[in-house]
Amino acid sequence: MTKLGQEAKLAALQGFALFQALKPEELAEVLKMATEQRWPRGATIFQKGDAGSSMMVVLRGRVRVSAVSADGREITLNEFTPGTVFGEIAFLDGKPRSADATAVEETTLLVLERKHFMPFVRQNEDLYWRLLAVLCDRLRRTSLALEGLALFDLPGRLARLLLKLSEDYGRPVDGGTRIDMKLSQRDLSNLVASSRESVNKQLRVWRDDGVLELDEGYLVLCRPDELQRLVG
Repeated sequence: MTKLGQEAKLAALQGFALFQALKPEELAEVLKMATEQRWPRGATIFQKGDAGSSMMVVLRGRVRVSAVSADGREITLNEFTPGTVFGEIAFLDGKPRSADATAVEETTLLVLERKHFMPFVRQNEDLYWRLLAVLCDRLRRTSLALEGLALFDLPGRLARLLLKLSEDYGRPVDGGTRIDMKLSQRDLSNLVASSRESVNKQLRVWRDDGVLELDEGYLVLCRPDELQRLVG
């Protein structure tokens, strides 16, 4: 696998809210601090309790961040695709990782170490406000996720997830919008805190009703208005 060029890496960094307001020369300095690392499919990138010494930008591949429930069940907290950032919370506060991260497929990451970045922040006081904005955004997303679990039944939670995935990864195709991220029924069940059997049953109902269909393993939303109705 060939390494990505500087422009692609700069574009990946700019996808992170913290770096969007940086001047070109500042962004170039941040890029100099970062290293490109590759992970094979199934590799553990970090585990809960590891030192939070870096944050990662996904350049290629896909990363699952998960935790293990009290009854031993793995719960997917998030999935990260090219252009997205993860590990930033422990990176910013220096505390141990709060979850596990695994390469779902062969993955290339741009890794930025805390020990290199923090001196740069201290020299740029306005960056503190941008850091605060990032943390507030993370809190908002966490609150929305908890709200979904508390207020919606399974069809509502699943509909909400599919609409969000369509917004983030959707691509227009004949008959609807295809979610360009392959998610297994196990992935979906983890993301909506339900069983694989229940998710499979609900997907079958929606397929029979023409709400969605499968296209080579990808979900296609044919009638998103029906899903929207479930989440109000």
